[in-house]
Amino acid sequence: MNINDENDLGVVFRKTLGHYTVHTTGRDIDCELSSLLRKQLIYPIADPTSMRHRVMAVHEIEHIDPVAIGDQVRFVEAGPGRGMIVEILPRRTRLSRAMPVPGQRVFEQVIVSNADQVVIVFAAASPTPKWGLLDRYLVTAEAAGLPSLIVITKMDLAAQNRDLDIDLEPYRRIGYAIYPVCSQTGEGLPQLREALRGRTSVLVGKSGVGKTSLLNALQPELGLRVKAVGQGTDGKGRHTTSHLQMFELDFGGRLVDTPGMREFGLWNIAPDELVDLFPEMSEYVGQCKFGLSCQHENEPGCAIRKAVTAGKVSPYRYKSYLNLRGEL
Repeated sequence: MNINDENDLGVVFRKTLGHYTVHTTGRDIDCELSSLLRKQLIYPIADPTSMRHRVMAVHEIEHIDPVAIGDQVRFVEAGPGRGMIVEILPRRTRLSRAMPVPGQRVFEQVIVSNADQVVIVFAAASPTPKWGLLDRYLVTAEAAGLPSLIVITKMDLAAQNRDLDIDLEPYRRIGYAIYPVCSQTGEGLPQLREALRGRTSVLVGKSGVGKTSLLNALQPELGLRVKAVGQGTDGKGRHTTSHLQMFELDFGGRLVDTPGMREFGLWNIAPDELVDLFPEMSEYVGQCKFGLSCQHENEPGCAIRKAVTAGKVSPYRYKSYLNLRGEL
């Protein structure tokens, strides 16, 4: 079969243990990955007329897995319902995190590719929101060029968190869309469905924030299907990064739920670039006394610190910026 034939194109909807389910023309193909895609071939840099085109070195690709959910791929069929992925097409967007591997250095883990937006889920209470983690998610989405939706679940418990509105106000002022919802009463669900309609969305959030209940409320049994995909071998519903799947939404669009990750390291963000990923601070970049060399910490004449003092930038967000910068 000709691998350039359009019929060989598909989208990766599921990946698990080295196998990938590729959705194409109404069919699901169980694919493996060509060994060549796990290698990076290094060719000489020279005039093609002066040197033969031969491989000079072979390097392992610096990813946990070179294939991500949402990838558009080219494959060749290898039997009924089976195939081999031979090419990963260029990605329109990529949501990544830093993934440390024991005994090795940190690698990139592309969580989802070709998404349209990131949906960040926090509970109003139980568990108590950790807004530093929200900033980490927001920075990751900004670095990927993806808009973010902030979804606050368990609004029936909002009375237990008297600071909720105060804590969310800086994010409203920045311009982030916030959706308060309750899976039990249906509050906010129509508005959230409309925000998801026709888009490929990535859900992120810690375990316990009510994602399963939210998904079930958005679409009957969707949360149960998502949870089944992440079921661990111990039967306790432990979500693992090797089990991810994209789901079609009945009201239009696609959704990928990510595991409740204990760590969400920033990937490929330089210290001097971080401030640009805080929208309310980026407008002050270059206005400091020391210009672009200002680290916005202790330097005199820092425009961002002046903005914090003037109430134009949240002190908490500024502190969150400093904490994240200290990691880079």
